[in-house]
Amino acid sequence: MVLALLVSGAVVVLVLLGLFVFGLRRRLIQRSGGTFDCSLRWDVPENEAGGKGWIYGVARYNGDRIEWFRVFSYAPRPRRLLERSAIEVLERRTPQGEEELALLSDSIVLACRHRGTRLELAMSEDALTGFLAWLEAAPPGQRVNVA
Repeated sequence: MVLALLVSGAVVVLVLLGLFVFGLRRRLIQRSGGTFDCSLRWDVPENEAGGKGWIYGVARYNGDRIEWFRVFSYAPRPRRLLERSAIEVLERRTPQGEEELALLSDSIVLACRHRGTRLELAMSEDALTGFLAWLEAAPPGQRVNVA
């Protein structure tokens, strides 16, 4: 009986510690500012819509790059780095079919190409406005393709 209570208590403490570290990581990512919720699908075939492959994350502006972090991860480093000069916006659309269930409500999907890889970003209308403004604010001499 005592052993079962000790094991149960240890499990509860470990779960709470895991949740605390999870929240602390998110706070550290957002500390420098310039973050927004952004789901990502990487290496998407042309004209493939669907709810599969979306990963919920947080993106952060860092100079001429976007750092993208998975939300459900303990990794301190970004999972993807998107350089402003290499991002080409292909199209903008609303979620279709199962995507509506896989994404946050009121998300807009932005199809892009980054160094030859097709990807899709899903974000709120406000985040999209900021993202497109950031793309267009590239220093002189950098090519930026915004559809």
